[in-house]
Amino acid sequence: MKNLLVSGLPRCGKTTLIKQLSENQSLSHRFAGFITEEIREKGERIGFKIISIPDKKEGVLAQKGFSSPYRVGSYGVNIFDLEKIGVSSVEIGLVTDKVIIIDEIGKMELFSEKFKNVLFKALDSPQKVLATIMERSHRFADMIKERKDVRLIHLSRDNFQDIFREVQNWLMKDSDDKTHG
Repeated sequence: MKNLLVSGLPRCGKTTLIKQLSENQSLSHRFAGFITEEIREKGERIGFKIISIPDKKEGVLAQKGFSSPYRVGSYGVNIFDLEKIGVSSVEIGLVTDKVIIIDEIGKMELFSEKFKNVLFKALDSPQKVLATIMERSHRFADMIKERKDVRLIHLSRDNFQDIFREVQNWLMKDSDDKTHG
């Protein structure tokens, strides 16, 4: 399956999994896309940043106190940075032969029509897509999870190492196929 989606409850390690794989020296040159990370201040999470792969451009995806018509809980969502950094990095990936990383397909990202459009382009493209997706039921996310060209893996803290190896093997298989193909 060329599209691999990792789902799980919040704080189960989805972003950690993607980040560790994207920083792996033997694989890192093969990725395009983006990851998200918490913004913490004095031990408290105050938002999320978005970071492009591989060039590491950063922006704010959402933050407490950020004025926006798009809100998830106490966070205002920054559609501008999502599209400037996240959507653009996926578009760049689409004109390469890289594995496209999307962290994450979640409520914040789904406010953007440009994000939804580039997500469909990536899933429909010949490139492999490795993405994280929200666990909770959501009409759009559920439609993505049910696609016939998607394999959904459930991540938990208990199975992190097994899933990490499984995803790494999936990525290496692709690399071996291109090397020996």
